[in-house]
Amino acid sequence: MPVFLVANPKGGVGKSTIATNLAGYFAHRGCRTMLGDVDRQQSARTWFALRPAHLPRIESWDVDADQVARTPKGVTHVVLDSPAGLHGHRLKEVLRVADRVIVPLQPSLFDIYAATAFLAKLADRGALKANGQVGVLGVRVDARTRAAEQLQRFVEGLKLPILGFLRDTQNYVQLAAHGIPLWDVAPSRVERDLQQWQPLLAWAEQPQVR
Repeated sequence: MPVFLVANPKGGVGKSTIATNLAGYFAHRGCRTMLGDVDRQQSARTWFALRPAHLPRIESWDVDADQVARTPKGVTHVVLDSPAGLHGHRLKEVLRVADRVIVPLQPSLFDIYAATAFLAKLADRGALKANGQVGVLGVRVDARTRAAEQLQRFVEGLKLPILGFLRDTQNYVQLAAHGIPLWDVAPSRVERDLQQWQPLLAWAEQPQVR
């Protein structure tokens, strides 16, 4: 059972958007999925309250980052949203259960600078469990721009993979307002966004290393 942690020490980079859409993807595929919220702002809980009952079920998991509990039996996929400034003991406890860490990162100098120490820590294999993996997802960026190239060079310098680039679009904002991920609307409405998710999903579905 893979546990995905979406984390970045900086706020406002789209962690909850990535977490809810990733959970929505697994649920859409028929997986028994749980979405946990380590963030005290409880963004995922708000999203649950908006989510229509007829959509594929995603179970809520209340997570205390000071002592992350075991997931219930039968769950096949877990996605954890996390707060800005996650560090120290709280970060260590969440990393203890995470199999894969997704770091959303905007291609601005300030965002890269804020994430440098965090990414360096994750690049250090001692920060993750033995089979853990970490990747960076460029957000609010056009993959064809020089900014995207600079972001990719920075991440490759840490020997971490780039999991793709997601554009800045109102689709995420509008769907989140109704508790709906990309996968639960007509594909023609979000075709470009679905395409941009493919590299991340291919990485997420790779067999776990034992």
